[in-house]
Amino acid sequence: MRTSEPASQELHSPLEERHAALGATFTDFAGWQMPLQYSSALAEHRAVREAAGIFDLSHMGEVRLEGTEAVELLNSTFVGDFSRMRVGKAKYTLLCNDQGGIVDDLIVYRICETEFLVVPNAANVGTVVSILVAGAEGLEVEIEDRTTNTALIAVQGPRAQEILLEALRRGTLDEEIPATEEADAVRELRYYAEVPLEIGGVPATVARTGYTGEDGFELFVAWGDATRLWNLLIRVGTPLGLVPAGLGARDSLRLEAAMPLCGHELSPETTPFEVGSGRVVALDKSQDFPGRTALERAALAHPGVVLVGLSADTRRAMRAECEVLSAPALSGGEARHVGVVTSGLFSPTLGHAIALARVEIGVAGVDTSVAVDVRGKLVPATVVPLPFYRRER
Repeated sequence: MRTSEPASQELHSPLEERHAALGATFTDFAGWQMPLQYSSALAEHRAVREAAGIFDLSHMGEVRLEGTEAVELLNSTFVGDFSRMRVGKAKYTLLCNDQGGIVDDLIVYRICETEFLVVPNAANVGTVVSILVAGAEGLEVEIEDRTTNTALIAVQGPRAQEILLEALRRGTLDEEIPATEEADAVRELRYYAEVPLEIGGVPATVARTGYTGEDGFELFVAWGDATRLWNLLIRVGTPLGLVPAGLGARDSLRLEAAMPLCGHELSPETTPFEVGSGRVVALDKSQDFPGRTALERAALAHPGVVLVGLSADTRRAMRAECEVLSAPALSGGEARHVGVVTSGLFSPTLGHAIALARVEIGVAGVDTSVAVDVRGKLVPATVVPLPFYRRER
């Protein structure tokens, strides 16, 4: 078993100079200096919905597992069952604590029979690596933290496939090369699957995954190849509407698609069954894993609090931590606490305020009216089906 620690505590993307040249405003995210926006978060959001955006996600973790007992390690660490996972596929999963609370949500890719790529959130890389290393004791598996030598670039939006195909066709910045087989691989790549490709001379693991609610791709490349690939994608994608997009747009896009965020919808105090993620918990697998006993109990119980979507006919954003009250509060009646907003904003796509909230099961039904306390003003809101936005297939 072998692990490698990050070579430097200065967490900067290999694309930082490119972002600065494009006029990016930077923000600290889990110790990384990452672009928050370039022109405006609103314009970048709309570009992803209408054409495409390119994101630098190099702050995300990349942890390689290789060995004959890699599946055993995954099954004894995360809530999912990886024994039937096919090569080239991706799986969404969760790491829980002993109480069944969510520590992190992750995507795991099966690169080959004995090799997996685990992608945790930036703030949880150290935690995930430590737990994997402890669980690997005595197993035939090698663990390597590749977070600081792997870059991740995402192209998301209705024209994402067209842009990636154009990058394959153009090949390099100087000449065109045929890429028929590679183009077919992109067209045939299914959602939550990956394929190794070479794009403009850059070897990449290309996954059809994303966090925006749109079609799109996430491209894992070596740290030193990131600038070359970024420049090529910008060059071929700009005429097709591609724009660089920052973490601001990424957050508004994911919220419209009702995708949960660690530290907001997902927390160590929240079980998968309370946030609609019970389906990813494999209680039928033989291996024990953190939180299994608590999750077995939770699976048989009816959660008292669940995650719902709220819609309000206003531009006034319902932000995280806003209190949710029973509907009578709107007319001067009893202002009973029934929940709390976990994420909220004014939706650029829908034109009104939306929010995710954890509420009591008694007010969780679709079309139920509630009140949300937004900076001292009660805003009428209605429970609506999720996601708020669904792309046309």
